[in-house]
Amino acid sequence: MALNFQPIYVLASGGERALENLNTTANNLANVNTPGFKKLLLREMSQYLPENKGDASHLFVFPRFNDTPVITTQGNLIRTEAPLDFAIFGEGFFAVETPQGIKYTRNGHFLRNGEGFLVDSNGNYVLNDEGKRIKLDDIKAKITVVDDGTIYLGSEVAGRFMIRNFTAVRPDSESYYIPDQTKNAQEIPASYTVKQGYLEQSNVNGIESMIELINAQRRFEIYGNLIRSLDQMEQKSNEIGRA
Repeated sequence: MALNFQPIYVLASGGERALENLNTTANNLANVNTPGFKKLLLREMSQYLPENKGDASHLFVFPRFNDTPVITTQGNLIRTEAPLDFAIFGEGFFAVETPQGIKYTRNGHFLRNGEGFLVDSNGNYVLNDEGKRIKLDDIKAKITVVDDGTIYLGSEVAGRFMIRNFTAVRPDSESYYIPDQTKNAQEIPASYTVKQGYLEQSNVNGIESMIELINAQRRFEIYGNLIRSLDQMEQKSNEIGRA
């Protein structure tokens, strides 16, 4: 008896999407306590290829990957009272100079390095609105940041945070984000206030993500069971055909 490939392709495609959903949800849950982390959402679509008189490669209706957008909704702010902790309330990202170029982050846990420059937790330089490194070399002077991101070292202006916003971003390594050029990301105005002595929490809801993880695991198991059941049915059909 001829093997029907359509259900195999449908279930295999569904299983692959379920695995992607499982990985995305697990990644969200793993970063529930990462400051400034933004939730990822796996979006799917249904692919329908109409029947065309026996061409087996065009008989399928199956789930397909669409994209994984970054959900940039505001996370809760927690007060740390540390003078070099900053949170963006609103839209936009801090700009950071890395060896691979400028990247963007919502994690405002900054430090002052041995040369007096403001750096992030990875040692990369935080940039001002002119694209230059921010130097805070007077260790005795009080550091104050006002709502628009202007930094005062004592009574002197030390710079202003470069804060940029985009129509779409994608995650990079180490809690960084970069403009998503696959979606023709454009820079747009950033509307924000900067809060000193605060950090933004992840916008991932731990309880919701745990439920999503359980559902994703069940979905993956269902596809696996269906594939095994289909294999058993095909074996039975072949046995009947030989009889």
